[in-house]
Amino acid sequence: MNEEKAAILKGTLDMLILKIVALGPIHGYAISQRIQQISKDYFRLQQGSLYPALHSLENRGLLAADWRATDTGREAKFYKLTPKGRKHLEAEMESWERTAQAVALILRTAQ
Repeated sequence: MNEEKAAILKGTLDMLILKIVALGPIHGYAISQRIQQISKDYFRLQQGSLYPALHSLENRGLLAADWRATDTGREAKFYKLTPKGRKHLEAEMESWERTAQAVALILRTAQ
């Protein structure tokens, strides 16, 4: 990931993870795959970014996790959104929408 994407992602990684987990219980590797797929390969999360973020979200009570077998039979930690995580996600999405609208207004300003 280039520095520009990393800078953008740094402030939004938690929100993107929470949004993917809100769709249903999912393990870490599948989270990174889903984000990559939905963003049409724009975001490619490295383990060094994803797993510390997952641990932080879990420690903050925004995600809960348990160990289960994957489709391939391997054990993996599956994450799900907590009620606190859902409220946090909603607040972050509203903030992101306001920010995106404000940036769009500035970008549309005639020169």
